[in-house]
Amino acid sequence: MPLHIKAKSEDIAERVLLAGDPDRVKMISEMLEDAKLVNENRGYITYSGNYSGEKVTVACHGIGGPSIAIVAEELFSLGAKVMIRFGTVGGLDADMNYGDLIIATGAFGPVGSTIWQYSKDIPLPAAPSFEVVEILSLEAKKKSLKHYLGPVYSDDAFYAENEEYVNKLRALGYIGVEMEAYTLFGLANLRRFKAGALFMVSNNLVKKNKLLDASELKPYLERAARLALESLIKVQV
Repeated sequence: MPLHIKAKSEDIAERVLLAGDPDRVKMISEMLEDAKLVNENRGYITYSGNYSGEKVTVACHGIGGPSIAIVAEELFSLGAKVMIRFGTVGGLDADMNYGDLIIATGAFGPVGSTIWQYSKDIPLPAAPSFEVVEILSLEAKKKSLKHYLGPVYSDDAFYAENEEYVNKLRALGYIGVEMEAYTLFGLANLRRFKAGALFMVSNNLVKKNKLLDASELKPYLERAARLALESLIKVQV
C-alpha cells in the first residue's frame, strides 16, 4: 500500500481523472454511479465508481509538481493506466473567455522543477498521449464547446506572474499557465502510462480580468467535467 494514497489496487480504476481541488473531486464523484471513497489520507481525496458502465477513479492531486508527482506515482503503482488532469488555467490568448477550454498539446516548466529530479540533466519528454488529445478534441467538437489546443506552461509560483512574464510566455507560444501538467506528462512518458490535460479558463492574463473562484466557475464546471469523463472512458487501456 502506498504511503499517501491508502488504497488497494482493486480500489483504483485503470482510468483516472485528476483534479487539484478536493471539492471538485467530490462534485465529480457525484456524477458516478456507486461512488466509493477509497482514500482521504493527507487530503488526497479519492473516489472510485462507474461512469456509463466503465470503472473510473477521481482523485485529488493537490497543488504543484511535487504533489501531483506523489499522486501519479502512487496511482500508477496501484494499476492506473490513463490519467487526465482536469483543472483551471490562466489564458494567454486575448480572445479567451471564462469557461473556455484548453486541451494541452504539450507542457514545460522551470528548469530544476519537480520532474527534473527524475532525469537530472536531460529533460523528460513532456507531451500528452496523442490518443487522449484526439479524444478530448473530438468530444469538445461534438459538444460544440469552445476550445483551444496548444502548449501550457506549468509554473511553480502562483503569484509570480507580471505583465513582462505573461508577454514572454505568449511570445514563446504558450496558450495557458497552470502548475501540474509538465510533471504529469513527464511521468507519463517515463512510467509509460497515457496522460492528457483539460482546462477551464478561470482568468485571462492578457485582459487582466478577475480570477474566478470555485463557486463562480460552477456554471462551467459540470459540462467540462462530463466532457472529461466521457473522454476518459473512451481511451484504450
